[in-house]
Amino acid sequence: MPDALLATRELDAFYGDFQALFGVEIAIEPGEVIAIIGANGAGKTTLMRSITGLLNNSPEMVTYRGHEIGSLRADLIARRGIAMVPEGRQLFQSLSVEENLIIGGQMGRKGPWTLERIFELFPVLKERRAVPATALSGGQQQMVAIGRALMSNPDLLLFDEISLGLAPIIIKSIYDALPNIIGDGMSTIIVEQDIAKALSVATRVYCMQEGRISLEGRSDALSREQISAAYFGV
Repeated sequence: MPDALLATRELDAFYGDFQALFGVEIAIEPGEVIAIIGANGAGKTTLMRSITGLLNNSPEMVTYRGHEIGSLRADLIARRGIAMVPEGRQLFQSLSVEENLIIGGQMGRKGPWTLERIFELFPVLKERRAVPATALSGGQQQMVAIGRALMSNPDLLLFDEISLGLAPIIIKSIYDALPNIIGDGMSTIIVEQDIAKALSVATRVYCMQEGRISLEGRSDALSREQISAAYFGV
């Protein structure tokens, strides 16, 4: 995609001697929502870590707004406008809900997301703003993690396993909030194991298997049979 906001090119990734990604290529345009699906161990989180600088790569393997960022530190990538809601939420245990959110705003990027807007999006967080973040339920902690990422006012938001370990009613509430999160035209990558949820919000989908892209296409053009074959390798 010549107009891609972000693209990976022949992206390989390693943990020591173990190779986790093999020539992965994805792209996302400004304002687009894409989904990355796949079973456990498919390489989805490794891809997110590579994009956000948590795994170091060759510079040209990840480009953002036409600039090579594959070897940049995570903090420098965040300052350019890429934020992630990480798998497992990874909140600061010693800090309150409000303090965790405020930390997300330390990038100093201008934009629409403020503490008050986060509280409007997730009213329960305002009620529990002084409570230690890790004392909340799993669903409420996920709301804090989303709010913390939004406070950096990103142009590209990554959700890594957005619904993992959450009750169905909580998953529904988070997905119901997504239009208010991405409605301003924010580009979004959603990593999911739940195929139906991923397809319900994304215009395009990539399926990963064993560190490779096994299928790519428009969500409304791919059949369940194609997706199942790419997902399970059958």
